[in-house]
Amino acid sequence: MRKLFSNGLVVVAGVVSLPGNNPVADPAKPVAAECRKEHDLRLASLRSFFRKGNCPAAELSPVFLEAADSNALDWRLLPSISFIESTGGKFARNNNIFGWDSGRAAFRSAVEAVRSVASSLARSATYRHKGVDEILHAYNPDADYAAKVKYVMRRIAPREKLYSRLTGPIPLVDNQ
Repeated sequence: MRKLFSNGLVVVAGVVSLPGNNPVADPAKPVAAECRKEHDLRLASLRSFFRKGNCPAAELSPVFLEAADSNALDWRLLPSISFIESTGGKFARNNNIFGWDSGRAAFRSAVEAVRSVASSLARSATYRHKGVDEILHAYNPDADYAAKVKYVMRRIAPREKLYSRLTGPIPLVDNQ
């Protein structure tokens, strides 16, 4: 604060801050991660891909990235499976955008579905420690399934051309 003197009067100048909608003050919102995601070129690529197809999953783009990063998965894998299984959420029942458990699984929300399936792909004995081809074969053993999903992955982004402005090259683990 600064004191200003004028004709014997003391004026105190300062800044008053009232509590408001401050995202930093909201512990439920990971501000740093969200800010990073907004500058992540992967986010724009996912949103663009899903919006071209008018897919509801476009709104899940930040969730797909968070889940992939948290579980060390190729960031294109989950969105691609959701596109093959439910056309990016257009034909999902019970928020099961992945056709999980042969379409029988029910999730409280699509966000829960993304996080749950990502965790299973990274941690369950069926999928962990496997590359994309092995994950896809275990997910659906149909001979053409892996090729379909990997085609969508390449439509979302060719792996060698997409970078995050804040983290540099995005490490991708797949067997393309």
